[in-house]
Parts: sequence; structure tokens; C-alpha cells
Amino acid sequence: MSRTSTPLPSGDEKVAAVRSMFDTIAPRYDLVNRVMTFRMDVGWRRRAVGALGLGPGSVVLDVAAGTGDLCLDLVRDGYRPVGVDLSMGMLQHAHTAAPLVQGDALRLPVGDALVDGAVSGFALRNFVDLCAVFDELARVVRPGGRVALLDVASPSNPVLRMGHAVYFGHVVPRIGGLLSDPAAYRYLPKSVAYLPSPSVMLDHLRAAGFGAVSRQLLSGGIAQLICATRRVSTAAEAGG
Repeated sequence: MSRTSTPLPSGDEKVAAVRSMFDTIAPRYDLVNRVMTFRMDVGWRRRAVGALGLGPGSVVLDVAAGTGDLCLDLVRDGYRPVGVDLSMGMLQHAHTAAPLVQGDALRLPVGDALVDGAVSGFALRNFVDLCAVFDELARVVRPGGRVALLDVASPSNPVLRMGHAVYFGHVVPRIGGLLSDPAAYRYLPKSVAYLPSPSVMLDHLRAAGFGAVSRQLLSGGIAQLICATRRVSTAAEAGG
């Protein structure tokens, strides 16, 4: 985790900060992503969509859809995506024909068990309450449905971890500052501190009502893909 002299925002302050930040960086968001990941982000998203394993025509919710990159990959694989994002600025710069709506991941504008799956790209650390988001995913995804969630990670190899820390902590903010908003890309490395440990995240998913939970490291461990299947029922649901 990154150590910072200024505490990261939480609660309503974090919601406002995240919305404002993404509104600001929306015009050049895709460009910065391609440059700072050397286009590896394209392959990561395709891996996430490929991991869903749902039937053609399945409805898949893209949570924190941003400019719609994952929606494009979902359409390419024969799915019917619907995107939700907190930032209206990001939605206004979207380049997908999929239906998009402004909304909060903690209160998804979707009925119970109405989607076949859900994806999210590099947004887990930006949510105010990750457990509540997992609960919402369990609510809207039908039993047997799948979720595929991407986010950053830290390599387990100490040499790779050191190099990644230098790049992510010092080079990425400079790239973002040159191409977009400096403050936003200073926040990016710090925001990793919001993520719980991998084992805790997987436990949270299980507690929310998901099984077959797995975590895969991508590109030497700089990104992670978390997948799970919505269980038919949970002990809590059976007793309720």
C-alpha cells in the first residue's frame, strides 16, 4: 500500500472527489490508459469478458463503465451490455452504442436478478464500500450468472514489485500530468491503499453470495482479474 502524508478521502467526500476527478479526466482518459499501460489494458479487458463464459445474447452490466471500452468488448463477444457510471463526464465521452445510465454502484438502477453477468474495469478501489457493491452485484446478477472484475495489483516477485512501484508511483503521475490532469494521476497510485488484501476481497465476494471465486494475476502481477459465479442460494437467503 502507498503511504501518504494526506489521508485519502472517505464516505461522501470520496464520492464527490471520485466523480469530480473522472469528470475532469474524461476527455483524455482512453489516451492516458493506452499510453501508461502500453496498451496492455486492451488485453486485460478482453480477458475479463472472455472469462464470463455466458451464452450469446446474455445481458451484462458494466459497473463503472466509463467511456465504454468494456461495453465494446462485450458486444464483440455477442453479449448485450448495459453501462452504469457515477461520472456524467465519462458517459458523455463514451464511444459505445450500448445503453448507458448515470448511477451509483451502491444503488444499481437494476432490478433483482435481471442481468446474466457483470463486469467492472479498474474501479474497485474507487467505490466507497466494496462489500456493499458486492452485495449489489449479488442482487442484480441471476443465480448461475458470472462476474469478472479487473483492478490493479502488485507483483509477488520482489524485483518486479520494486520496478512496478517506481513506475506506478513516479512515472504514471508524470504521464498523466503531461496528457491530462496532474492531481488525478497523483491520486491513482495512492488509491491502491483502498483495496483490501486479495484473500479478504475473495471472502467478501463469497459472503455476498458468490461461489467458484478465483483470482488471476495478469502481465506479471500488475493487474488482477477476479471472477465468481452467483450461487443459487446462500445460507442467509435460505434462512431469510
